Amino acid sequence: MAKSRYFYCLFLMNSLINIINFVPRELIDRRFDGALFSILIATILGTLFVYIFTVLIAKFPGKGFPEIFNPLLPKLLVKPLLVFFAGLWCVAGGVTLLSFVDITLRYVSPNSSPYTVVIGFLILVCICCRFDSLSLLYGLEIILFVTLPLIVYGIVKALTNPDFNWDSVLQITTYIWHKPDLMSLSAATFSFSGYINLAIFNRVFHGLKLKHVWILGVEGLLVLLITFLVPIGYFGTVAIERHVYTWFSTADSIRIESFIIERMLFIFYFAYMTLSLVSVIVHWHVGLGLFKGAISSTKKKSQKAEQWKEWLILCLFSGVVLSLIWMDQYQLNVLGIWFLQIRWFGEMFLIALLFYCYRKVRRQRL
Repeated sequence: MAKSRYFYCLFLMNSLINIINFVPRELIDRRFDGALFSILIATILGTLFVYIFTVLIAKFPGKGFPEIFNPLLPKLLVKPLLVFFAGLWCVAGGVTLLSFVDITLRYVSPNSSPYTVVIGFLILVCICCRFDSLSLLYGLEIILFVTLPLIVYGIVKALTNPDFNWDSVLQITTYIWHKPDLMSLSAATFSFSGYINLAIFNRVFHGLKLKHVWILGVEGLLVLLITFLVPIGYFGTVAIERHVYTWFSTADSIRIESFIIERMLFIFYFAYMTLSLVSVIVHWHVGLGLFKGAISSTKKKSQKAEQWKEWLILCLFSGVVLSLIWMDQYQLNVLGIWFLQIRWFGEMFLIALLFYCYRKVRRQRL
């Protein structure tokens, strides 16, 4: 049985990983068109979604989505739903993986073959995502313990650097009252989406109780503001649009005096490579669990048959990633935009489904 603190680990992992993903790019593209106001609204909506979802899924202790949906929803609806959301989690992990392959080739090893890098990552992810949920949560806690101080150190170095221009940040704040748009909202709310991993990880939580939910809102708001404003403080309100991976460009412009490693980029890369791979492992673990729930039968199968099923699903996930390796950063960005929008509506739909299941169970007990 997992303790409630592991939920905060899932939330923190998803929140931090958005510093390098498509979220900062989308917010910066709309920096003059309501991005700041979108961050404020996303903080309120995201915190509300976290609270509602955790309260509802706590009514089903020790159960994941397959165990909740199968007895309470129409049989013809359950399997397509589970397959769809398994695909969504597969894409979530795949997009992160492809982005980090591009980052590795761009900043660290430009002469490497993209297939060599992605296959190396895929082997690690496919082996680890088959671990049980509790082991993954223990590993996630250790990874956060190692990487979080490095990330905080990088942020402090960025904010205290004399090259940081506060005037650019203040100029952007003058656009705070511009009305938000759907794309900014869907991007900003993704910082709060770690709670959705309870779709499978709820199997190891019994009686999940969150204290001080407002802390999650404050943490999400701080991460979004840092993600959005720090690169602007370095590159200016106009020149920032020329950078694809804004935070890696920021880290590459920071020097560390009196240390073995002079470039902040390498420390930042190590921290986010580790966190990105763990994020993909978590996403694919959830996607694997949902896919198995969709194709499972009432007949008992041998352990060997179950292992073959898992490897076939993971081969399918890996095939999706390998089929998209040809994409450049602009095409990946388009894919990321579509994913962010579909994911946001999918989250609202999941919350509605959970509420329906809870009401149905409550009526059956009366």
